[in-house]
Amino acid sequence: MSTIHLIGGEKGGVGKSVVARILAQFMIDKHIPFIGFDTDRSHGALLRFYADYASPTIIDDYQSLDAIMESAAEHPEQRILVDLAAQTHHPLAKWLEESGVLELAAELNIQLCYWNVMDSGQDCVDLLDKLLDQYGSRLKYILVQNQVRDDNFSLLASSGVKERALALNASIITLKRLHPPVMTKIDGNSASFWAAKNKDTEQLNSLGLLERQRVKIWLKHAYSQIQLVGL
Repeated sequence: MSTIHLIGGEKGGVGKSVVARILAQFMIDKHIPFIGFDTDRSHGALLRFYADYASPTIIDDYQSLDAIMESAAEHPEQRILVDLAAQTHHPLAKWLEESGVLELAAELNIQLCYWNVMDSGQDCVDLLDKLLDQYGSRLKYILVQNQVRDDNFSLLASSGVKERALALNASIITLKRLHPPVMTKIDGNSASFWAAKNKDTEQLNSLGLLERQRVKIWLKHAYSQIQLVGL
């Protein structure tokens, strides 16, 4: 079975691109073949950090989006990784509905997995509720509780939306926050997470010994969470 992994969550700044980068590095490290698509026109993370594995996708162009499904159909042995920029849900949903993507995916035995990246705020809970309203059991959901703000997701837990998602067989994972100065260095160097955790003497602002260690520990935890849900 081919799987399309949509990395989404309509709110900006919740860490969608970081999750996409982690998934890309995980698949590289685990020798899992994949094809990446980046919908962010201004600063696409997959194109910047994993250019050898990704191509640009225009979110409001059906022909461009069609390449996602065509790649999944033509390369069933490869995962498809789609990094969705903020505020792209409407054009994506329009393409899904008007092109009959979910129906075709069922015919071709292609699974669509939606990684809903969330911070701890109420707006993320409300957006998840709307997503479940729209697609119900037609998507596979993975809720990514990203500790980018804090580690208290009590709003989600008490909302009833979490139970609703679990009733639809959603999985829930947690992404810890990487020490901000370390992430700033990684981004400033335009480095993959592999380069970040290994000594890179070519970078003027390369990570120090303990900074690389923090990246390794952070990635190890992230990988353990990914392995709980599988790819």
